[in-house]
Amino acid sequence: MSPLMSHLLIPFIIAMFLAINMGGSGTGPSFSVAYGANVIKRSLIPGLFGIMVFLGAILAGKHTATTIGKELINPELMTFPIVSIILFAVSISLLIANLSGIPQSTSQSTVLAVIAPAVYFDKVNTVKLFGEVIPAWFILPVIAYIISYLAGRYIYKPMRRRGLTQSRAQNANLRPIWNGLILAMSLYVAFSIGSNNVANASGPIATMSANELNIAGDKNFMVILILSTLLIAPNFAIGSSIFGNKILENTGKEIVLFGKFEAVIIAFVSGSLLLMASLTKGIPTSLVQLNVAAILGIGVAKLGPKNIFRKTEVRKFFMMWLIAPVIAFTLALFLTWLADKMGYLS
Repeated sequence: MSPLMSHLLIPFIIAMFLAINMGGSGTGPSFSVAYGANVIKRSLIPGLFGIMVFLGAILAGKHTATTIGKELINPELMTFPIVSIILFAVSISLLIANLSGIPQSTSQSTVLAVIAPAVYFDKVNTVKLFGEVIPAWFILPVIAYIISYLAGRYIYKPMRRRGLTQSRAQNANLRPIWNGLILAMSLYVAFSIGSNNVANASGPIATMSANELNIAGDKNFMVILILSTLLIAPNFAIGSSIFGNKILENTGKEIVLFGKFEAVIIAFVSGSLLLMASLTKGIPTSLVQLNVAAILGIGVAKLGPKNIFRKTEVRKFFMMWLIAPVIAFTLALFLTWLADKMGYLS
């Protein structure tokens, strides 16, 4: 192996480790509704999840990868040590969240880890960060909550009062249709994850590879991005197998018991908003938060706010959403400072 390839191997290994952690974190948002509604066996989830994530990354992930790899900071900063620091910091923050069984925002941890060296070198793209990315983090979950709440209050509850949801759910002829629709929505969400979250690893890797190999041009960058995606995306299925079980229990069983109608609404709302963010502006955003916001919207419509927001798992979710990105930023900033002082960045 040439010295350059050996040089690039370290960040690729870290990127694959990050993908494993992202796979664990993303399993809950994609398949928790199907699992919570008892539509699919847990053993089947990692394989299906991995396939759809891969397809989403290949077919719809380029815009988000470009945002993370080239638009948040000066692409010239994406060197071997900086990318290694970014990916390592995100991996540690997500590992902590996964070990806690809490689905975490991969994108928010990644963005803050990318911003850390940019802050250190005073090269942050503030227009992209504060004009598009951060506002989307607040707006999209609110939209997910409102849509799901309205669907629960003005569609689901009237149907339930009339006995329509119960009869449909118990109708042997319609049950396979409902189950098939829920499974299709779960696959759709996994595809959306691929369109957004794979970029958290493939974007920095592709930019770094282009810099280290002295390759210029958007077409060449896209070729490197595709190759990076081919190596990184399959690791999502591995992470789903390792970390997905506890997260599925937390999101699928412990917040609220899903019915067939609610499951479809949750999956469709969260997946559509994430895919829209990926395809339009290439905004790295949190499917985890979109999914939980949709769950809360349906849950409040069914049970009321006190019965939902007092639940222990909901409080744990909010706490970890604050802690993990801060860990990623702080660790990346410290390691950047340390590497600079030791002369690795000169």
